[in-house]
Parts: sequence; C-alpha cells; structure tokens
Amino acid sequence: MARKKKKLTATNKKPSATNAKSQAQETAGSPTLFSFGDPEPVLDGKWGDYLGTFLQPSGDYYVPPVSQSGLANLLGANAHHGTIPYFKRNLLRKWFTPSKTLRPECLANAGFDHSLFGHCYFKRIYNRLGQTLRLAHLPGLNMRRMKAADRFCMLQPNGADPIVFEPGEVIQLKEYDPTQQIYGRPQYLGGVQSVLLNEDSTLFRRKYYNNGAHMGYIFYTADSNLSDEDEDIIKEQIQNSKGVGNFRSMYLNIPNGKEKSVQIIPVGDIATKDEFERVKNLSRNDILSMWRIQPALAGVMPENTGGFGDIEKITRVYYENEVLPMQHVFLQLNEWLPKGKRIGFDLPEFAQNE
Repeated sequence: MARKKKKLTATNKKPSATNAKSQAQETAGSPTLFSFGDPEPVLDGKWGDYLGTFLQPSGDYYVPPVSQSGLANLLGANAHHGTIPYFKRNLLRKWFTPSKTLRPECLANAGFDHSLFGHCYFKRIYNRLGQTLRLAHLPGLNMRRMKAADRFCMLQPNGADPIVFEPGEVIQLKEYDPTQQIYGRPQYLGGVQSVLLNEDSTLFRRKYYNNGAHMGYIFYTADSNLSDEDEDIIKEQIQNSKGVGNFRSMYLNIPNGKEKSVQIIPVGDIATKDEFERVKNLSRNDILSMWRIQPALAGVMPENTGGFGDIEKITRVYYENEVLPMQHVFLQLNEWLPKGKRIGFDLPEFAQNE
C-alpha cells in the first residue's frame, strides 16, 4: 500500500514571533527538543534550624522551637517512623512495676510523648495533707511552659483560655537541648528529611500508577507501508491505553514490513523502578538509624537467607542501650514522691539470670 502524502494548506493566520522559528523547524522536518527546569526545593526551611524559644505574643507562655502538631502529624508519613514510638512505649511499659501512684497507661502515654516531642508532663494529685497521692499524665501536645519556671498551662481548642496549673503542680521530664532549656528536643529531629523523602517517593509512585499516562517508552515507526489511516489507528490505540485499563497489549502487523520497522525504546520506566527501590531502602535505613533501632525489631524483612541474627541477643542489647536509659528518665519522678509512693521497674528474665 503506497503511503498517502498529506497536502499542506496555507492559512491567513500569521505565526507569532515567539514560535515562528519552531514552526519553521517542524516544517523542515527537524526534531523538537526541550529541557526541564532547574530543581526547586519543596521545603524552604530546615527542621533543625533553631533560633531559640520566645514568649508567645501575649507574653503568657513560651512557644516550642518546633511545631508540636507538625511532629504529631509526621507519624503518618512513614510506616517505620509511625510505629517505632509505639514499640519504645511498649517496652517501657512491659517491665514497669504496677503501682497505685502511676497507672501503666499513664506511664506508657508519657513515654510516647517523651519519644515524640522530647518532653512529657505529669500532674501531681495531692491528698488532704498536701502530699503527692498519685501522678496523672498530661498530653504533651498542648502543654506550654509559662514565664515562671514552675508554672505550666494547657492550651484549649477553639481559642479558649488555657488551663493554668498551680506552681509546682506539673512535673516536666525533657531531653537536653543545648540551644534552650525550656522544652526538650526529640532525638530523631535530624532524620525528618529522610521521613519526608520516603513519603514523597511513595506518593510519587502511587501517582505514577494512578495517572497511567506516564511516558515509559517511545513507540517508533519507520516504514513507508503505513498509511495515514494506519498511523491514526495506532495513535488512537496508544492514547486509549492510559488511565483505567492501561498496560494493555496491542497487536500490530505490517505486510511486507522491514526489520526494525517498529521499535519500542524505553525511556524512564526502568530507571524509575530501580531508583524508587533505592530511595525507599536508603531513607528507611536513615529512619532506623535516627531511632537507633535494629531492623529485626522494626519489622524489616531480611534481604538475605542469614537474617539479622539472634533476636534474643538483639533484644538484650537494645534493652541495655535504650530501654534502661529511658527507665532512668522516669525514675526521676521519685524525687517528687514520698518513699511509700515511689515507682520502679522489674528486671527481664535474661537480666535476672546474669
């Protein structure tokens, strides 16, 4: 079948000066080339940039150096980052000695706040003699330090006035921050960018598949036996393959066709596949490192047949290096408790046998 040549018809519309050159090149049969713009930052600021802690405009309390609601929302950005604080909370509660002074759920919630925000709070419940009877957990998300060193308040929703506590009524436990001594600083703050990168790569891959119109290859034809009608049919079939029902196969037969009359040239599909897995693995390793937790304890599947080693030995090392220091933080509560009301932790079985 001889190839039909389309006749070019002149129009009275004069091309603009900006695209006259490109139209002339297309008429001459030259390829169209373009380049992408420079990379642009998604986040203008850095989570680790501290300017200090300042009083709220009304002067009632200090504003935390890092958004507390932002840290809480960050839990949903990544599977590992969102579950590790719960794992640390469970280990803290696992060996806690039952006490009437502090309920296990109050200790667990405070441990979660301490890991997530870098500080946690307890309210002292007094008896009639003014002695501490028990401790109750206060949500760290809305707790603020007031101008006085021993005064705290709790923010209320809908712009209501904060709940102001009496002097010495609230106990604050916090991580050390060299830039300020008002609030604590979470230990994982330096790995937040890896959490966001892991989330961005996942969202990009989801959009990549949901879109269905991504360019994964170049469909190249170089055969004079294809008519204009045949080309239009091929174009229509390729265009209809995007969206729902994409990744369909297409049969093409060219009578008397030559070798390499039709070629499929991959563009970005192979590269993005390998890059996605690499980004996910590297950012995952950063997240585990910023929490200082072994992959075997974080639910990571081993990539080799040898696995991660003896899980009992890993648990023992993690207990000695991470759980014990966290227990010591909460044992500071005994400084505010009378001798008969002090809290403690049990030793695990592997520590008792040593």
